[in-house]
Amino acid sequence: MTTAASPHLTGRLSPLVISGRVDAERAELTPRGELVHGCAETLARTLAELPHSITRVDLDMGGVHFMDTAGLQFLDLLGDYGRQRSLTVTATNWNGQPRRILELAGLDTTDPLHSEPAPDAPAPALGSSVVSLERAERLHVLQEEVEQLRQAIASRPVIDQARGILMATHGCTSDEAWHILRETSQLSNTKLREVAAAVTASAETNAPPPPPELRTALQRAIARRRG
Repeated sequence: MTTAASPHLTGRLSPLVISGRVDAERAELTPRGELVHGCAETLARTLAELPHSITRVDLDMGGVHFMDTAGLQFLDLLGDYGRQRSLTVTATNWNGQPRRILELAGLDTTDPLHSEPAPDAPAPALGSSVVSLERAERLHVLQEEVEQLRQAIASRPVIDQARGILMATHGCTSDEAWHILRETSQLSNTKLREVAAAVTASAETNAPPPPPELRTALQRAIARRRG
């Protein structure tokens, strides 16, 4: 069995695909791709295809390489499925960036489905409102980190181009070019992506030079590397 997210739901190059098999009363599922918008719908279709005779569902999350806040909806749906049918459900083998997201959300990175207190556990001493606020704060931090990662991915091509230009122009190594860009960003109080874009644009024929403050910071960073 294999279920894939519709391309129009994800709009990404690596949509979620869930494959798996049923062995007696156990279903083993293997999601691969990204837990982004549309992932919960893909999971819902997969779970709907499972036979009613199963008593356990195990997910190996090792093939998931990116996750944003939609991944929490994925986990909520999975947890609800287990509770409603009185099944054992696990989601293990988290790695890389998805594991970091679980940490930020305050979930168990071994198996986030077992992070919540048991139904008969006493209420937190500080009250549910404080718990809700703490969860909301963690979610905000999570969203910020995901957005920073998205920006870093989007900025990668222009930064690589700028490094290549600096290497060709000043005879420096790739690492030295990276440090020049980063130091220029710090000296001019300019975002790294904007510095890289200015360097790339200035290399084009008849292109204007970078702004004076950026040009000065770039010259200082280059001089320091040469020194």
